[in-house]
Amino acid sequence: MRYILLALAPGLAFAATPLAAKKPVPPAVVTGPPVNCILVQNIRNTRVIDDRTIDFQMRGRQVYRNNLPASCPQLGFQQVFSYELSIPQLCSVDIITVLIQGGGMMQGARCGLGKFTPIEPPARK
Repeated sequence: MRYILLALAPGLAFAATPLAAKKPVPPAVVTGPPVNCILVQNIRNTRVIDDRTIDFQMRGRQVYRNNLPASCPQLGFQQVFSYELSIPQLCSVDIITVLIQGGGMMQGARCGLGKFTPIEPPARK
């Protein structure tokens, strides 16, 4: 499965994943302590798992799992979100906006990110 991260404008990005049948994701094996920020230029793909969980695949096969502190309505269903940045890092203090598809993109819930926990890359099936 391929995921896309597109830059729309300076400081604005859009992450999309294909709408596929939901499969249970095995628990992640944590490989280090959580970090507050990741460099946006190193994000290769994103994978929305559910309304509270996003995996960020980085260059070099590193994967960071972000467990949002609260459920983000429609994130797991839409699997598309955007964010605005003032620095080239995505941090635990940043807010994502769910994008609702259908007749054009509309903005949905705005939700805070959590810390980024390094995990072993999930097995591909």
